[in-house]
Amino acid sequence: MAEYDVVVVGGGIVGLSTAYALTVARPGVRVAVVEKEPEFSRHQTGRNSGVIHSGVYYRPGSLKARYATEGAAEMVEFCKAQGIPYEVTGKLIVATSAEELPRLRALAERGRENGIPVTELDAAGIRSYEPEVAGLAGLHIGTTGICDYPAVARRYGELAEQAGAELITGTEVLAVTRRADGVTVRAGQRELRCGVLVNCAGLHSDRVARLAGDDPGVRIIPFRGEYYELVEHRRGLVRGLVYPVPDPAFPFLGVHLTRGVHGDVHVGPNAVPALAREGYDWRTVRARDLAETAVFPGTWQIARRHWRYEIGELHRSLSKRAFTTAVQRLLPAVTTADLVPTVAGVRAQAVARDGSLLDDFAFAGFDPDDPHSPRRVVHVLNAPSPAATASLPIGREVARRALAALAVN
Repeated sequence: MAEYDVVVVGGGIVGLSTAYALTVARPGVRVAVVEKEPEFSRHQTGRNSGVIHSGVYYRPGSLKARYATEGAAEMVEFCKAQGIPYEVTGKLIVATSAEELPRLRALAERGRENGIPVTELDAAGIRSYEPEVAGLAGLHIGTTGICDYPAVARRYGELAEQAGAELITGTEVLAVTRRADGVTVRAGQRELRCGVLVNCAGLHSDRVARLAGDDPGVRIIPFRGEYYELVEHRRGLVRGLVYPVPDPAFPFLGVHLTRGVHGDVHVGPNAVPALAREGYDWRTVRARDLAETAVFPGTWQIARRHWRYEIGELHRSLSKRAFTTAVQRLLPAVTTADLVPTVAGVRAQAVARDGSLLDDFAFAGFDPDDPHSPRRVVHVLNAPSPAATASLPIGREVARRALAALAVN
């Protein structure tokens, strides 16, 4: 039996950032990170587009807005200090139809409210940044960048380990027992005892919350994001990052163009229901995951509200020609021959019973500001994009809650 002050469940970028933040905030704290996969960052962290988000999209005053703007600047400094590949590229947000122009202006105002420098562009201004991109008007966001998030997560883990944390891989958490004096975690063949359990399990965060005896009030509904990339000799079509104006009626950004730190250009994603929480293609089906999604009332509320949009997403998933047509709104010169499939990702989206998708980062369990909150556990229930960008401030917030819980128990 191993004894720790804090056990962190989940070895993605948020879990590893939390472990790093714990060791910085309290040197000598006994920390373990438990990851069911044989290596860290196998899921959301290792399958995202690598964008350092500016925070322009997020509601002023929200955690996403605060943590993204703060985290973007910190991420650049962290990568610079640690020798991790990164680049501050800037980003274009492009309106391709007249009906998008009011939303574009509103987005510019939101960015300014969040303290982000925004430059408004006409069609000629768009072409000065991206000669092959078509649009009526656009915004240039200078603080957006790109980096290697798996490398960032690995470095968080290395720094935590150097400070004394134990990193445990290939070990799934099977049971959690809360005691008066702590928590017992059965992980694989091991039994770990700790003062506080931190749940950063991403795609399985609601399940780990239930293992710990808490009703999270939400269910993780997995949405797969399917990407293509430009063939090597056509990468010159895109210089940096190009995004559409987001549709406020749908919670995903839509197909965009992203040049990565290694020179590849990702195109996508679309957003389709995944048939498993780790369902990275249509062939991967998990009966338990499907059953949990099907019986949850929020699933059917989402379907009722967004079925027209989702039919279009499914069409683009099943038809490369339809996907190409969607891309051509931004990049007219692209053809189906220019696009080849690449790695897909699954977004861990927390959904309430009424079908509303949690828009902000969400924590549960012990809250230092609420004396009646449950002790011994801290849950990160919703941390989709821009969680990688915001991983340093998120990690500090989770560490703050965990150490406060440790102090009162």
